[in-house]
Amino acid sequence: MESEAIGTAASHTDFSLISLIMAADPIVKLVLLFLLLASVWSWMVIGEKLFSLGGLRKKSRQFEEAFWSGRTEDFDMRPGVGGNDAASRVFASAAREWSDAKRITASPEEAAAIVSRAERSMRASVDRELGKAGNGLGILATIGSASPFIGLFGTVWGIMNAFLNIAEKQDTSLGTVAGPIAEALFATGMGLVAAIPAVIFYNKFTGDLTKLGDQLDAFSQDVLVRLSRRASDSARD
Repeated sequence: MESEAIGTAASHTDFSLISLIMAADPIVKLVLLFLLLASVWSWMVIGEKLFSLGGLRKKSRQFEEAFWSGRTEDFDMRPGVGGNDAASRVFASAAREWSDAKRITASPEEAAAIVSRAERSMRASVDRELGKAGNGLGILATIGSASPFIGLFGTVWGIMNAFLNIAEKQDTSLGTVAGPIAEALFATGMGLVAAIPAVIFYNKFTGDLTKLGDQLDAFSQDVLVRLSRRASDSARD
């Protein structure tokens, strides 16, 4: 009996990561595989957003600096002409309204209508830009919220099987208990590994989107002020 207990304990002395995974229940293995894929997916989204959001804000600032320094063609630019950044596309939406309005002789009422249409067009353009920039954040939110619970499911399942194994073998020695419990707890750890970066970067990117939205809104209001003056001058002429 003693030699059997020693043999049982020796069979569970290898607690390396690979050994734990290979010895895990098939359901636990499936949970670990899912969490691994979720973690890889979240890091792919994080990498893409770090690159795209940073570049988007930088290019938008560069366009604004060029606009206010007079290096752009002002409202006389042709519709659709502009840079590959959010601010230039927002500006182009106002430029299209101005281009259409120049074909008619503007009265004061028509000048106000031009500004109103430009404001709506720029607001819609800002919303489109924020929507495109925010693509993928839902994935991070889902992974961040669901991964701990998926890992917990793997842990509960693994512990349940561990106790069933103990009851079947009628052996409560540390060698019998430690291995299955470690396998089960590893699922919770994997859930946290997948969730924590997703939550952290989701909050970061949400803040970056808010800053980008504020930046584009402020730029839109400044553009509308200039457009309003231009429309009023055209109406007086």
